[in-house]
Amino acid sequence: MEDSQRVGAVTRLVDEHYEFLYRFAVRLTGSGADAEDLVQQAFLTAHAKLEQLRDPDKARAWLIVVVRNAFRKSLRRDRPLLLSTISNPPEPSHNGAWERSIDSESVQAALNELPEEFRTPLILFYFEELSYKQIADLLEVPIGTVMSRLSRGKSHLRTRLRKDESVVDRMEPSTRH
Repeated sequence: MEDSQRVGAVTRLVDEHYEFLYRFAVRLTGSGADAEDLVQQAFLTAHAKLEQLRDPDKARAWLIVVVRNAFRKSLRRDRPLLLSTISNPPEPSHNGAWERSIDSESVQAALNELPEEFRTPLILFYFEELSYKQIADLLEVPIGTVMSRLSRGKSHLRTRLRKDESVVDRMEPSTRH
């Protein structure tokens, strides 16, 4: 492929997929600046490895994998791996309905605490509205693994966001007499 054809193909990829990839990367990293870096890296990789994209209809999936791999590489390079207790999440308590408006910063902070293997399926399912099958295909894992990771991730988020609610409740003066 000539360089002008390659540039044209990458330009089309940017036009068609930038917004989606940026939203995904923001949720993945928790930072607009880091998301911009990841998306830029994804398109640089796309330019360099365009011949790997055999089916243009699968460009979005291919780019998601490129962004995810760049994110994983940045985690290994920038910070040590943290041990996680996500493998044994506490059982949720059912002591009444939990209704509260949750701000996006709290959700993002809770997402940032999750290991990438749990964060990515949550983002793809809830924010990008991909199906279990689509996520399984993208991540190259069985659907059961996707379901398990979603369940564990949701349990962590639920526990973390409830913890935030109890801190807020203790800070506010009681209106009950």
